[in-house]
Amino acid sequence: MARSSQVDDLLEASKSISTLPDMVELDIQKGTVRQAGSHARNLLRVKRGIDMVKILFEQILVTEGNSLRDAASKAYAQVFAPHHGWAIRKAVAVGMYALPSKSQLLKKLNEDENSAKVQMQNFIRSSGPVILYAEDLFTSRNLGMDW
Repeated sequence: MARSSQVDDLLEASKSISTLPDMVELDIQKGTVRQAGSHARNLLRVKRGIDMVKILFEQILVTEGNSLRDAASKAYAQVFAPHHGWAIRKAVAVGMYALPSKSQLLKKLNEDENSAKVQMQNFIRSSGPVILYAEDLFTSRNLGMDW
């Protein structure tokens, strides 16, 4: 699976900027925090991606039955929908119908219910502090995250 350009950009930035706070501060000083392609904007998008997967896994673990679509729809509605316009939200809703069932996905991943549950719980547990750290970088500098 290919990495996103935001992740690649952050990886490249890590070669010359040693910490995330320094990276965000540099964008603040340059006045580029909200500009497309800025490190801060890329960090916010990566944080949302991690948050989406975390919530997706939480929803899969609590959703009865085999509906991956329900879990994904709830996660999308919480994380990305508030930042997307009507057309993108509708396209995503249509795309949700192409998702496999939970059992089909597990079969493709060569996982069973128990092993997948352990992996999802590990991701949920480990991603929480990462998400909170990134959120604190933005809120402590009064940058907000609703953009």
